[in-house]
Amino acid sequence: MPHDHGHEHAPGSGLAHGHDHGRSAGGRLLAVSALNVLITVAELLGGLLSGSLALLSDALHNLSDTAALLISYGAARIARRPKNAGRTYGYRRAEILAAFVNAAVLLGICVFLVVEAVRRFAAPQPVDSGLMLAVAAIGLAANLASVLLLRRDAHASLNVRAGFLHLLGDAVSSVGVIAGGLLIRFLGATWIDPLATVLISLYIARESYLILRRTVDILMQGAAPLDYEAIRRDVEGMARVRNLHHVHTWLADERTVHFEAHVDMDDMSLCEAQEVCAAIERLLEEKYGVSHVTLQPEVDSCPTKEMF
Repeated sequence: MPHDHGHEHAPGSGLAHGHDHGRSAGGRLLAVSALNVLITVAELLGGLLSGSLALLSDALHNLSDTAALLISYGAARIARRPKNAGRTYGYRRAEILAAFVNAAVLLGICVFLVVEAVRRFAAPQPVDSGLMLAVAAIGLAANLASVLLLRRDAHASLNVRAGFLHLLGDAVSSVGVIAGGLLIRFLGATWIDPLATVLISLYIARESYLILRRTVDILMQGAAPLDYEAIRRDVEGMARVRNLHHVHTWLADERTVHFEAHVDMDDMSLCEAQEVCAAIERLLEEKYGVSHVTLQPEVDSCPTKEMF
């Protein structure tokens, strides 16, 4: 009979602490979303009045970030819902889905901005550098404040990290817009505006791709990044364990690792087999950070003993 033992949080973390952190992160996401709405309105107006594509691209980027942050906030709330008969694994992947959507949308926006920048190279337009600089400076200050608000939470959640990277990209964008505005103002080089747009877009596209690749791997139930050969040596080195085989691992979210396997043992009582399984579970949780372990003890039952 399979022996199932699970912990929804990594060893050393408490359930209450995780919920408190989720609530505080959600509150900061909501505050940053409100701040981003103000930035978007200011940059849209500034871009239209100044004629700056870089400023308009930054405004469009901020608009997508506002939606992304609201999605992240909603996903963080959904992820805290308890398990039920319809969702036995709970709602943890709501955050992964949100991160996937955010990254995919941002990649699409980057393509659009690059196309628009190429058109501007072919047909340069006059830009009001003074207005461009003023609005970009306001945007930079607000984006930096938002980045500081989410910096701590970005290390604990892929979903919040996606929002954090959106804001970090915005801050970098604002720096690029300011640099472009200064060059246009003092050198009259209007081609700087579309060039800044392309550079900003390429940077954001790279960061979005990394998140997209990670979320796709989790959604496709890719194997957890563990040292499987070391696990095999450790488990098979235990007393009365003959073989570890038919191993399957996956991630419920970026932190929750599930591990299931068959364990071939010496002939023993059920109570003794449970003690061996408990020792394996402790090893996997304490040494390898596995969150949820399901083991099937057996005595020379499977015809094949391959690990995967």
